[in-house]
Order: sequence, then structure tokens, then C-alpha cells
Amino acid sequence: MNPTPRARAGQGALGLVLASSTRLLGVEPFFMEFIAGMEESLVARDMSVLLHVVTTHDEEIAAYRRWAEGRLVDAVAVVNLTEDDRRPEVLRELGLPAVLVGTWPGDPGMPVVRTDDGKPVRDALTRLMELGHRRIARVGGPRSLLHTRARLRAQEEACTEAGIELLVADGDYSAEAGERLTAELLRRDRRPTAILYDNDVMAVAGLSAAKERGLAVPGDLSLIAWDDSTLCRLASPPLTTMTVDVHRYGALVAQAALDRIDGRPAQDRWSPAAHFVPRGSTGPAPE
Repeated sequence: MNPTPRARAGQGALGLVLASSTRLLGVEPFFMEFIAGMEESLVARDMSVLLHVVTTHDEEIAAYRRWAEGRLVDAVAVVNLTEDDRRPEVLRELGLPAVLVGTWPGDPGMPVVRTDDGKPVRDALTRLMELGHRRIARVGGPRSLLHTRARLRAQEEACTEAGIELLVADGDYSAEAGERLTAELLRRDRRPTAILYDNDVMAVAGLSAAKERGLAVPGDLSLIAWDDSTLCRLASPPLTTMTVDVHRYGALVAQAALDRIDGRPAQDRWSPAAHFVPRGSTGPAPE
């Protein structure tokens, strides 16, 4: 059922539930920029983002039920999609308009702002291989996330095609994980000559771990972050990144939600593509 304009709620809000620790959100720049983009598209409609932070998907679903019962939001944006994700079906049952954000296979019967997670990974690896790197590690996010799996699959395929060694470590986007996993990778007998991180926080922490071991970046080790931010630009050396226009990404999600609220047919949109921004943390592979 397509809702008529403003039929769902009188509060003028787009709901966003983040299943994450408040500590991590305090240092992770991505979602603050993402929400700013959403707000920019909503302001002309006198709407805003209703943000709620929980720790599990069960708590997130409970929040959706409260919002639907109280008619507190006009629609919701669903992020960090996972395999066998229950949330889209629950939202359909609740009759709560929704937009899925990121990687999703097939047609969910609701708008999706999709992300190409594979090509940017291949682009990053191509740049590293052009610099002579043949032992490339990945410090990823939680493997339960669809976008993490898509990035890992792209990196595995590209490394296999090129006949080069790939090392994989699963993190949680935190600085602690970035530092610990980088240290573990660098203690290997055949340590990587380059590391690709799934976010900026882990990459900055990885840079610190490399320096603590006396390694020069990029002389001994090249690093690439994902999701450019002030953290990357202020690091020493500044971090090379796969950069996404996160503000624009949020704006597209809000526009898709407005289409849904206004009863327009669901249509897929694509998030801005991540692109390579070289800075001081990448260089030729050590001999």
C-alpha cells in the first residue's frame, strides 16, 4: 500500500535507527555527515531526522513497532543491511514506509539507494598493484554486513586474478580494532606491504600501530582508508582514501523517502561512487 502524502504521521520525521555503540558513533564521522545530507533534503518539507541508537536488531525492530503504533515518523531509512535481514519484512507488515540503504540483492519491494561496493575495491587494488604491492591485507568491518561481504568478495577475486597474496582481518570499525588487527598483521613473518581499511577510524589507528613498530608510511607500508574525513586529512602523513560523497548519499536517501511518503512508485537510486584520492600514505612497495 502506498501512503498518501503525510498520511503516516503528523510529526514530519524520517526515522533512522542505528544499531551501534554510542562510543563508536562518537568517533565515527560517517553517520553525522550522512544525517546532515538527509536533513538538507528534508528541510524544505519542514521535516527532520529522528535518530535512535540501540545495540541490537531486536531493539531496532522494537523501535519500529513503537514508531508505527504512535505514528511518530513518516518513513524510515534502514542501514547496515545483513544477510537474511528481518527488518524489511517487519516494516512491510507494520505498513511503515521504508528505504533500504546500501547493498541488497534482488527486489525488496521498496526503494533502495544501492551502493557499488565491488568496483571501488578493485580500483584501490589496481592502484596498489601499479605501485608493485603483492601482499595486500584487508581490515574489514563485521562480516555479517552485506557491504562488507561484497567488498571482501571483490578483493578476493581481484587478488586471485592477479595471483597475489591477500590477508584478511575482521574488525568492528573501532580504533581499538584497527590498532590491534594492524599490529597482528605486522607481526607476521611475511607482513603485508599495503593495507586497505573499511573505514577511516580503523585506518588512522592502523597508522599509529605501524609507527609504534618503527615502520615508515609509505616507505615500508602503504595504507588506504575508506570514507574520507577530517581524520584522514589531519593524519601524518595524510591518508590516501576511497572517498565517498557521504553528504550527497544522505540527501539521496531522504529524496527516496520523500518519494515513498508521497506515494510515488519505488525506484532504485545509486549512491555516489567511491573514488581514489591519493595522499601521503601510499607509495611504491618496499624492495
